[in-house]
Amino acid sequence: MTAAVADAPVIVAARRTPIGTAGRSLAACTAADLAAAVLTDLAADARTGTGPRASLREVVLGNCMGPGGDVARVAALQAGLPIAVPGLTVDRQCASGLAAVVLGATMLRGEVGTVLAGGVESASTAPWRSWPPRGDVPATRYERAPFAPSGLGDPDMGPAADLIAREHGITRAQQDEYAARSHARAMATQRAEGFAAEIVPVGGVSCDQRPRDGLTVERLGRLRPAFDPAGTVTAGNSCGINDGAAVVTLVDAATHRRQGGRGLRVIATATAGVDPRRPGLGIVPAAEQALDRAGISLGDVDVVELNEAFAGQILACCAALGLEPERVCPQGGALALGHPWGASGAVLAVRLFSQLARGDAGRYGLAAIAAGGGQGVAMVVEACG
Repeated sequence: MTAAVADAPVIVAARRTPIGTAGRSLAACTAADLAAAVLTDLAADARTGTGPRASLREVVLGNCMGPGGDVARVAALQAGLPIAVPGLTVDRQCASGLAAVVLGATMLRGEVGTVLAGGVESASTAPWRSWPPRGDVPATRYERAPFAPSGLGDPDMGPAADLIAREHGITRAQQDEYAARSHARAMATQRAEGFAAEIVPVGGVSCDQRPRDGLTVERLGRLRPAFDPAGTVTAGNSCGINDGAAVVTLVDAATHRRQGGRGLRVIATATAGVDPRRPGLGIVPAAEQALDRAGISLGDVDVVELNEAFAGQILACCAALGLEPERVCPQGGALALGHPWGASGAVLAVRLFSQLARGDAGRYGLAAIAAGGGQGVAMVVEACG
């Protein structure tokens, strides 16, 4: 082990809320409510003795569609964290949660302390947005901010996924098969209580809402294309619109050595850009760069967690990476669990922690996620302790 790896920050705890379908189980919770529930849990975590309060340097949260302002600061105060602890909210669209974890790890390189980092999204309570009137143009409501300048291409994610699937020759049947497998894996994990240790109940809700039992390729095959009548992307092989939060506790290497216990050492990270017309491919260069910086190959990775925004997009990324699709999200991914945009990257980190630190799934893990505007974020971790 090199000195740089030995001194890398370590994830020592990881929690998330249940993931709810927008407008349903968590609909009454704001983004701050969801994040505060997880921050409160981690701040008092018995796993770190008296919790990380005494050494807490920062709270960093990713968020895309929240109320504006600094959601991380509001959630930290709502969680009862000391007022001296600052909060920072970051926006890298769907990659915001993992970007926050990467930023938290960067803050601890060469420094001593604890950072709580993750992401949150409440699609249910996201405010309506509108452009103000301009001259003869009336006020106009809009669903999202631009991902990229229109001249470069600024597609919605669904049509972009159709384009990627078509260009990479991913068939409808392949997408439906992948989606059915994600749901089957998530249901099997849920029945075995494989998510229980990572979930912080909120408002009486203690399990993920979206996974479906018995969702077969045949049932998925009855759904119509969602974005293009000639396309292959449907509601069944796409992620949902969801609410949720996920946060990890990061400590410096010396603190981890002193405290002991299992954890995930953050040995490499990467952020990359791709064609904004094909944003879902951002996973590919980010994962490649992170693995190269870690000095390992995909063959060395024991658990691969890629954000399953669309089955066709993930299958295209797998083809580009030379990765067998069966290796992705072994306990089910976002197609089944849901995709709470600003939180999803942090959910990947929580999932790695459950499998590699709480469980015995192996040594190395890879998390990677794409984002609107053509970006990708990836992180390579190593089980330690």
